Amino acid sequence: MTINLPLQAPSAAGLIWQTVRNENAKSPEEREAVLADPGFGNHFTDHMVDVCWSEKGGWHRPRVTPYGPIQLDPAAAVLHYAQEIFEGMKAYRHADGSIWTFRPEQNAARMQRSAKRLALPELPSDIFIESLKKLIAVDGDWVPSAPETSLYLRPFMFAKEAFLGVRPAKKVAFYVIASPAGAYFHGGVQPVSIWLSTNYARAGKGGTGAAKTGGNYASSLLPQAEAAEHGCQQVLFLDEGKYLEELGGMNVVLVYKDGTLVTPESDSILEGITRDSVLQLAKDRGHTVESRKVTIDEWREGAASGDIVGAFACGTAAVVTPIGRLLAEDFEIVHEGDAAAELALSLREELTGIQYGRVEDRHGWLLRLDA
Repeated sequence: MTINLPLQAPSAAGLIWQTVRNENAKSPEEREAVLADPGFGNHFTDHMVDVCWSEKGGWHRPRVTPYGPIQLDPAAAVLHYAQEIFEGMKAYRHADGSIWTFRPEQNAARMQRSAKRLALPELPSDIFIESLKKLIAVDGDWVPSAPETSLYLRPFMFAKEAFLGVRPAKKVAFYVIASPAGAYFHGGVQPVSIWLSTNYARAGKGGTGAAKTGGNYASSLLPQAEAAEHGCQQVLFLDEGKYLEELGGMNVVLVYKDGTLVTPESDSILEGITRDSVLQLAKDRGHTVESRKVTIDEWREGAASGDIVGAFACGTAAVVTPIGRLLAEDFEIVHEGDAAAELALSLREELTGIQYGRVEDRHGWLLRLDA
């Protein structure tokens, strides 16, 4: 059962938001039980954001509603033509109880780029950010306070028009859901083992690799299973069969003996906000940072000669984690030195310190959501 609340003031985008409270929301005791051990992606808050778009009406009917199933026509375009994109970000509770998020304007811009590539309407940044604030306004109690925990925010957009035919949909839905997330690493950050995929590609030149769309992740599932069969936690993909691309859901950074950090460049790589932030912090410390094409042979030969002393992966969920081993069909790279791992962990500590309000935000990356 739901209750309609009065219409609220227009947002910066000129839209009138409506909030429909969930009368079956979890009790404080039930919520605290979930927050005590949330895992990742296992539980969801009581509400969600729902905004419509149509070719004639543009963006309209923004509202916060009770979390629940979405009703779709069997002919909805997303089910047949995969016209869908999403984002991933977090809300952090600071020591004073306030709630913040990290560089949301970058997520909004990336979603616009993804939308353009998938022939979806581009959601204005102010509506994107307002949607986060509206959800936190009703579900702020779901942001956990334990160390290294957060509320994972998942904005997503898909084609909902019912038709069969290969063209951009004329009706689209934008939603935001949220899921409390526990600490990614239990017992401290540990180096991961990576499997080099040579039989599968995540994306091709001119494809959708630079967009955050579900199809990219679907194509990574089989090679990810192959990685697990070889005792690895992640899979590394190659671009054109020889250039480093990215992991199934994380970017890669190589550490050279002179302190230079190199990250692969390709039009099939998703631009990582965590990666860009980590590299900026490294620049602040005086490290040289390069974004360029890197072959698997360069990594292999550099590791053998000692020119490359380590590597790490970075992304929203794990933030930063050292890569201890890269395993392939016919070779193996092992990084056992402490210097690269120490740098990765130090950058991770600084970045998470900023996100949780423990370290000065020199770049103005944080935005308060509950103000």
